[in-house]
Amino acid sequence: MRVVRPFILASMATVSLSLSLTLSQAAVVLHAQAAPAARAAAHAAAPAGRAIDIEAGDNMKYSVTKIDARRGEQLTVRLKATGVMPRVAMAHNFVLLKAGADPVAFSNAAATAMATNFIPPALQNQVLGSTKLAGNGETVEVSFKAPAKPGSYTYLCTFPGHFVSGMKGVLVVK
Repeated sequence: MRVVRPFILASMATVSLSLSLTLSQAAVVLHAQAAPAARAAAHAAAPAGRAIDIEAGDNMKYSVTKIDARRGEQLTVRLKATGVMPRVAMAHNFVLLKAGADPVAFSNAAATAMATNFIPPALQNQVLGSTKLAGNGETVEVSFKAPAKPGSYTYLCTFPGHFVSGMKGVLVVK
């Protein structure tokens, strides 16, 4: 059995305390130096306007099915895909259609547009904003201005079978 003398323990505690203070002081200095750069980076990465967070899971439903907005309001939709199914079997997107666009026809045409994230190139002119596909655990986003014209605008997931399963919502512009 090894005996440690009390004065050695006290000396080790003092060294440890001095080291802790030194590390804490260094952390404060580093934090103070990094703070302006971190604030600038956070400001540059911050979405313009109001952010709407939506989750979509294996149940093929959006967690938010109605978004109220003012005319011309800047919005950022962040879509987080949750669930357990692999991306090839279950991925989601957010596609906001222009007024007058037929969501059923759009969804039907999208089913064969795998190469373009299930957004049919021939109907791209009907889209106000869209995200890429997100597999489970991924988050995608899109920023856009709400239309200037008041009304209801459909948003939907164009991954095959999702719209007909009820994966849709409405942007209401007032």
